Amino acid sequence: MKLVVGLGNPGRRYAPTRHNAGFRIAERFADDHGIDLSRRRFAGRLGCGQLLGHGGEGIDVCVLEPETFMNHSGESVASALRELPVEHPDQDLLVVLDDVDLPFGRLRIRPAGGSGGHRGLESIIACLGSEVFPRLRFGIDRPADALDTAEYVLEEFSPSEAAGLDEYVANAANALEAMVVDGIRAAMNRYNGELR
Repeated sequence: MKLVVGLGNPGRRYAPTRHNAGFRIAERFADDHGIDLSRRRFAGRLGCGQLLGHGGEGIDVCVLEPETFMNHSGESVASALRELPVEHPDQDLLVVLDDVDLPFGRLRIRPAGGSGGHRGLESIIACLGSEVFPRLRFGIDRPADALDTAEYVLEEFSPSEAAGLDEYVANAANALEAMVVDGIRAAMNRYNGELR
């Protein structure tokens, strides 16, 4: 089983913010594959379903949105991994999150690595005791002025960003699908780098 985790903060106040890009992408991925996220488990929203592999086999996938607030995301993820049949978290836990160090809409897939200062990812690493799990970073860019990064990520996307956001989120959801079906290396080769 694959576990896709979108990172964000719960509630209407945070829904339109840059920091909730992980939620947006996970929700688009779930919608694309008919996965209902209405179950409440592991201190979050959970849905499970199947994707079709290249050989026609079903690939079991669960999607989790921790509702612990960003800084405690790891508690929800660790709880899910204790109960769900995710045999190899170092390959089958797929985390999707926002990244201020990437241009808006740019994707970066990595099989492992540090938190890069992202508190949600930091919490997962701390709770699991490992940095070895794949992640999909979605660029939200850095503030152009002196605005504090912590404030910036909790703002809504600008009108110009919002105009292209759906297309970029759809592309990121496709990248998640590639990570599940084709594997991390193939997805990296296809989606890392240029904007699409």
